[in-house]
Amino acid sequence: MAAAVYGASEGLETIAIDDVAIGGQAGTSSRIENYLGFPNGISGGALAFKAQVQAIKFGARITVPRCAERLERDGDGFVLSLDDGKTLRGRSVVIATGARYRRLDLPNQEDFEGSGIYYAATDLEARLCEGQPVVVVGGGNSAGQAAMFLANTANCVYLLYRGAELGGSMSSYLTNRLEATPAIQIRTGTEVRELRGNGHLESIVVESRSGGREEIPTGAMFVMIGADPCTAWLRGTVDLDARGFVMTGHPASDGLLARSPFETSVPGVFAVGDVRSQSVKRVASAVGEGSVVVQAVHTYLSATAGQPVR
Repeated sequence: MAAAVYGASEGLETIAIDDVAIGGQAGTSSRIENYLGFPNGISGGALAFKAQVQAIKFGARITVPRCAERLERDGDGFVLSLDDGKTLRGRSVVIATGARYRRLDLPNQEDFEGSGIYYAATDLEARLCEGQPVVVVGGGNSAGQAAMFLANTANCVYLLYRGAELGGSMSSYLTNRLEATPAIQIRTGTEVRELRGNGHLESIVVESRSGGREEIPTGAMFVMIGADPCTAWLRGTVDLDARGFVMTGHPASDGLLARSPFETSVPGVFAVGDVRSQSVKRVASAVGEGSVVVQAVHTYLSATAGQPVR
């Protein structure tokens, strides 16, 4: 959305495509408290909505839901094939497809997805589990933010993390707040082994690093254990790293361009945000990259005016 806002506001004909909803993972965050300019925090949904309104105000077109299936070079531009059979053509492409939530490797988890297992903690889920014990699985900022948010309505929040301590993957301010909240129980070195229930989740069985097992009664488990990049549609088009993230910052080989740190192995195609290899997985950094990449797009368009894409 940041790329759409800055692209449209700086005179580029801009189309933003999303296959689910505007905002990606950030859009499902219950509360973002360390984003500049919002000292009281803001929900991801509200932030994404404001960005969408802002992009439309500057003239960007937004199409949802649509999924990109193929990217090809064509003369002096690129052709993007969508899942509805239509195609879009442009002189430059910014890839900001982010990543998808990882799921626990449990045999019967599909039985409880949507009826006890959730991947986002919003007001809706908070109301569903009001006054009940809930479980949050994960050790990153998203898990910590969800635990803090759910502690306002649940009678107890179990934060489960398989690592030894939270500090390695979570902001220190958030770790301190979690430890100071009486309604939150932090269980490190712990993994979920079983899901139990009849039509709806009723309890989970967890196992500690020492091998001890415990059944925790709960009707809601929030799984926030990271994500995998949405780049399957790009294989064979741009260079990806071993984990599937888009590699950027390739050195120029022809002297035509001073290559941007956001440019992929294909000149004119850029990647920003969580989909980019070695990016910082923070909302603020993703917004910053989306804003800054527009300058690189302008540079590319100016340098290649009237020339075919190689």
